[in-house]
Amino acid sequence: MSSLKWWETAVIYQIYPRSFQDSNGDGIGDLPGITSRLSYIANLGVDAIWISPFFASPQKDFGYDVSDYCAINPEYGTLDDFDALIERVHDLGMKLMIDIVPAHCSEQHQWFRESRTSRDNDKADWFHWVDPKPDGSAPTNWLSFFGGRAWSWEPRRQQYYLHNFLPSQPNLNHANPEVRQAILDVARFWLDRGVDGFRLDAMHTVNADLPPYRDNPVNPEFRPGPLPKDQQPFFRQLHDAAQLNQPSIQLFSEAIREVADGYDDRFLMGECDGDNDDAVKVSSTFTMPGRLHATYNFDLLEWAGLSVEEMKDAISGAIAAFNDSGRLSFAFSNHDVPRSATRQLAALGLSPDQGDAMQLLLLKLEACLIGSSCVYQGEELGFEDVRDIPFEAMQDPWGIEFAPTFPGRDTCRTPMVWRQSDPNGGFSIGNQTWLPISKQHMERAALDEASRSGSIYAEFAAFLKWRKAQPAIMESNRMSELSGGPRQIVFDRESDSQTLRCCFDFDTLTASFEEI
Repeated sequence: MSSLKWWETAVIYQIYPRSFQDSNGDGIGDLPGITSRLSYIANLGVDAIWISPFFASPQKDFGYDVSDYCAINPEYGTLDDFDALIERVHDLGMKLMIDIVPAHCSEQHQWFRESRTSRDNDKADWFHWVDPKPDGSAPTNWLSFFGGRAWSWEPRRQQYYLHNFLPSQPNLNHANPEVRQAILDVARFWLDRGVDGFRLDAMHTVNADLPPYRDNPVNPEFRPGPLPKDQQPFFRQLHDAAQLNQPSIQLFSEAIREVADGYDDRFLMGECDGDNDDAVKVSSTFTMPGRLHATYNFDLLEWAGLSVEEMKDAISGAIAAFNDSGRLSFAFSNHDVPRSATRQLAALGLSPDQGDAMQLLLLKLEACLIGSSCVYQGEELGFEDVRDIPFEAMQDPWGIEFAPTFPGRDTCRTPMVWRQSDPNGGFSIGNQTWLPISKQHMERAALDEASRSGSIYAEFAAFLKWRKAQPAIMESNRMSELSGGPRQIVFDRESDSQTLRCCFDFDTLTASFEEI
């Protein structure tokens, strides 16, 4: 029998709640909608569900700007709806993870409303407040990820505050122990309601620097180009992402781990992007003993897609650092990057008619790597990015800022479709949906595909059922070094009772497995 924790081998299904299922006709997905579709997810054979933020929020960044961490945004439902959801998830034999945003909140959160009023209130130091330079300008040259300066002026305090993203997303100051305790109280609130773990958003931006703040240097390798990193001024600078061991950031990692360890079998997965640092180093730091259980690995999420050789390099680096552990979670798609079915075709030198076979191969590959893996809603259907969203229908503030050169993240966030024959594909009975329903996705409606023999959904479900019977995958996180030809990824998964050779061939677009 395996001695591994559930999360060390889990296949996790990510739900973007706004786009999964609308239950009340307002055109916005919600918690009761998710509950109504849980059988579809359970039948796929995944182990856990991760739901992106559904907390109270003005929705300027669609939930990643939290105004109350312990309340449900009315568009998504109520706490009773959440309790019903988690009960149903557990009844179906799955775990439930939710997204917590510890690095920043909304400007509408009561914490920030109080903090911005004066320099001597009870929450005066809950955010990063800095005096202007003598000429009145911002304290550093730091830029926001979403465009513009990372500092905004508050006339009541006569100071600037820090925001890595929108000005409406002020960064919390975790150097203040009261801030850290407040977020820990949030964690306890949800753990007490039965959640099985957290995906911790943007962990590398939790106090990623300390005063005296220093200007970022120029990135000498920046070149204008077609990709987001080539378009945005943020990437013209080098960012020390993480003075990784600076006290605040790792005190929080250790504190929330202590909280999680007070409950039975809970999982902490940190979103820790390396920026200009080495991603493996970042993950290693955040998952040292007593810190997070695992990090969400970005190495397979490259915007331009990855060649077979580049995939090998990313996987080999992970094996070298984390073999025989579950300290990484792999993904090929999520709510922030173009879908793998879109970006990987050209990178792998494939044609559109090979897309389905490629998508199934990628799903099988990530589910065979060490640690956990995350499948984003629609991957199991081979959904591609939706590129024809008109500007007036765009919602993503990042995309709106940089359109038309960069279309933003709406392209991978359009609503799920369930039945080709139903209005709005079964997503909503409303006359309008928050993002347009994709006509190209209608041919891959989820329930239609789930019942169709030979679909990506059906094939992946069969594979996950087979996977659960393999000791080499389920009872151990050991892998051999990679081998195979230029267009192959070959490795052995090893346990005490089984050695399983896994071969992923990107010429034939097939996976094969052999006990040796």
